[in-house]
Amino acid sequence: MANADLKANRPLSPHLQVYKPILTMVMSILHRITGAALYFGTVFLAIWLISAAAGPEYFDAVNAVYGSWFGRLVLFGFTWALVHHMLGGLRHFIWDMGHGFDLPFANWMAKATIIGSVSITVILWIIGLLVH
Repeated sequence: MANADLKANRPLSPHLQVYKPILTMVMSILHRITGAALYFGTVFLAIWLISAAAGPEYFDAVNAVYGSWFGRLVLFGFTWALVHHMLGGLRHFIWDMGHGFDLPFANWMAKATIIGSVSITVILWIIGLLVH
């Protein structure tokens, strides 16, 4: 063990800079980012629920923050992250069932996830604003 070469020439793992970003790789990274963002969004949801239980003054204060332009922007982003992560989960479920591994279909699912998440988010917000 004392004779071990500590400075052995070992290959390094390829970094993201080595690979050309392809759609499925970007979608994988985005799926992880939206999953992490959902943790923070759940904190905002918990704050809203706690303020509702704490009384009308607290609830009105939190609604004022969430109803501001910045609050709505954050809530819009949370809605998109939730929908995008859900659709990405469905994509992974299809793969878990043993389907969709051929490249054209995998790329189609990636594009459908992007288009679907944006479309569903916009539709949900339009419905929410019309009902409000």
